[in-house]
Amino acid sequence: MKKGKEFYRELQPLMKCKDHTVSKEFFELLKNEKYKLLVTLPVPTNLENYYKSEKYISHTNSKKSPFDTVYQIVRRYTLKKKLILINSFNTKEKTILDVGAGTGDFLNTCKKNGWRVRGIEPSADARSKALETGIQLEKDLFLLTPRSFDVITLWHVLEHVVDLKEYIQQIKKLLKPNGVLLIAVPNYKSYDALFYKEHWAAFDVPRHLWHFSQFSIQKLFNEVDMKVVKTKPMLFDSYYVSLLSEKYTAGFMNPIKAFYVGFLSNLKARRSSEYSSLIYIIKNL
Repeated sequence: MKKGKEFYRELQPLMKCKDHTVSKEFFELLKNEKYKLLVTLPVPTNLENYYKSEKYISHTNSKKSPFDTVYQIVRRYTLKKKLILINSFNTKEKTILDVGAGTGDFLNTCKKNGWRVRGIEPSADARSKALETGIQLEKDLFLLTPRSFDVITLWHVLEHVVDLKEYIQQIKKLLKPNGVLLIAVPNYKSYDALFYKEHWAAFDVPRHLWHFSQFSIQKLFNEVDMKVVKTKPMLFDSYYVSLLSEKYTAGFMNPIKAFYVGFLSNLKARRSSEYSSLIYIIKNL
């Protein structure tokens, strides 16, 4: 039985999804009703091989295509918004840990603005690219000193970790008392997820092992005495995900339809709060 075995009990089959990025294999999504959480099965034993693709854009600064270029422009904008967010916490020592730091762009932005930065990144290629820009990243989260950080960020990372509860417990240990955790994850209850179903790009199997709802995030962190104090939408994600989802559905990117679906998703979420991706601001109690 896997670690975190409680997530694998009484699972209800939901749908099958294709890995469009690397293997073209199919994986199953099953629902854990207790946590309102979706689980990807099976988990490949060689999971690291499913990240080895230039298409996996979070580990590259590629601008080979117009799509890559737009992605990088949006990323620069969102880096500024993230910096504004962490600066709003008014921490004294300004110590930050970015988990899943990729090529180090966010930490570079923080460092230039007076933050004392540390980062975790399992990909050797990404760590190498980060080092070229002056950011040295570590591989292992579990070797860091407890209670070291005012702020910890996981930008689209939690859905990738294998041992979910163990990872959450370790994150809590690394935060200072009253420290702040920021987690950004896709929301499978968004309109664009419901519209595209098994073709929804943010399912991204098998790299995304977990698929969260607002309920599941609140329950997981309540169990370790942490509290979700606020959520913020990631408005660009609905457009980006819809564009990829169109490609997975029809075989080509349809920017007009993707923009319409993304716009409609954000519009509906103004009432439901079910945006394509959400940032959770979580306080360490």
